[in-house]
Amino acid sequence: MPQDAGCTAPGPGPLDPAAFASSDVDAVAVFDCQSCGACCAYAADWPRFSTEEDAELDRIPEQFVAADLSGMRFENGRCAALCGEVGKQTACGIYEARPHVCRACMPGDPECLMARAAYGLAVKLPISSHVGEMPGRAEGGAVPPAPQSISASNRYPASKDQPD
Repeated sequence: MPQDAGCTAPGPGPLDPAAFASSDVDAVAVFDCQSCGACCAYAADWPRFSTEEDAELDRIPEQFVAADLSGMRFENGRCAALCGEVGKQTACGIYEARPHVCRACMPGDPECLMARAAYGLAVKLPISSHVGEMPGRAEGGAVPPAPQSISASNRYPASKDQPD
C-alpha cells in the first residue's frame, strides 16, 4: 500500500510560516502537528485502542487497523494512516475518526517531546518578546496566535532616560 493511501482529508491546516515573517519566533520550532508527525511514527505499540466505543472503532477504515484489532496498523515505521514525511509535512488520513489516544496527544506535552526528540526535531520553543507568542492548545494540534497590533509605544515601557 502506498505510504499516503487514504490521505485525502487531512485535519486543520498547518501554521503559515508567513505569519511569523516579521516575528522573532522561529516558526520551525513551533510545535505544529502538521509539520511534525513524530508521535505517529514513534512506536509500533502506539496508538492502542482503549476507551473507544465500538461505533467509534467502526469508523476507522479496516486497512488502518492492526491485524490483532488492538490499535492502529504500524507499517514502514509509522502509523498506516499517517500521510506525508515526518518532520516536514504530515496529516492524518483518518483525522475525524482517529483514536482517543491520538486526540489526547497535545503539542509540547511529554509524549510529543519524547517523539520529537527521537526524530531529532526541536523540543523547546524560542523566547519571544511578542504578546501572545505561544500558540494555544487545541484538540489535535497547535493553533496560530491571534494577530495583534504591536507598536514600539506599547511593546516597551517608556524609559526615564528617554524624552517624551
